[in-house]
Amino acid sequence: MDGSAQRLKASDFDDITKEILTTAITIFRCLVVTRAPFPDSILIETKLAKEAWREACGAKGINVRLTPGLMKMILKRTSHVRGELKTKMRSLTGSFFGFRANDSREVIRRNRDRAESLKEGSLFAYKDWESKQGIYKTDLLQMGVNHMWFANRNDEGIVYHQYFNPLPVETMALLLASIECCIDEWGTGIKEDVKFSAANYASVYNTHLDSLQRFEEHTAPYKLLEKIRVNLHDAARFHAGVDFLLASSTGSRVTEEAFDDALLEYEQEMQDEEEEQDERDGTEAQGDM
Repeated sequence: MDGSAQRLKASDFDDITKEILTTAITIFRCLVVTRAPFPDSILIETKLAKEAWREACGAKGINVRLTPGLMKMILKRTSHVRGELKTKMRSLTGSFFGFRANDSREVIRRNRDRAESLKEGSLFAYKDWESKQGIYKTDLLQMGVNHMWFANRNDEGIVYHQYFNPLPVETMALLLASIECCIDEWGTGIKEDVKFSAANYASVYNTHLDSLQRFEEHTAPYKLLEKIRVNLHDAARFHAGVDFLLASSTGSRVTEEAFDDALLEYEQEMQDEEEEQDERDGTEAQGDM
């Protein structure tokens, strides 16, 4: 069969090739969201596709040539997986932040104001966006991870856990960009469809990725981001019903002050725990007298 024929479908190939193609596509989806959600070039996408094909062939114990036609079918999934994530995040984001579809001027104004305030300094990334506490700890991130990759024991995050443990920084940035896109849909106060395309959101993704990397550097002594990433993965596995593993265009930058606040929050938590422990030790000592 001429692998370069136009409009090829999986059914156009023999059973072995179809089986490998199905596995390769799943692996490719995982590689895209964990390494290069918005690839800078076709070369990067092609490398990921080739890696996915090798992994799929290795898993089946057979080597099948990756033809141009097969490559084309795999590469289509880059935009597909982003679109799937956006679709799942849309309903989660709308209900999470309380956006409402209503013709009332008051509701429209409230939607517009909320969308504007949530994007200011990426407040939507905080666990408590009103008090601006818990940066990168919003429950919406966990909800997105659970729904997209850890819905059940057979989902991609479980079967291909090596790509998601701990949750990559790139995946967190992708989730944040998708949430921002969903918030943008309410920017006028009335819900409008906004495409989660590379043209519109690659720069937004890169801004979030940069903020996450700076946060990691700023809080390095405490390994705060690593702990968040590990927790996102472990909680998602629990959600899937699996035991934990052993062993507009530019986006909004998160400020250095926000990172300082995260450090202060962590130090306060540690101090509170130490004081509680001292109180328990004192109580036990009195009981022994």
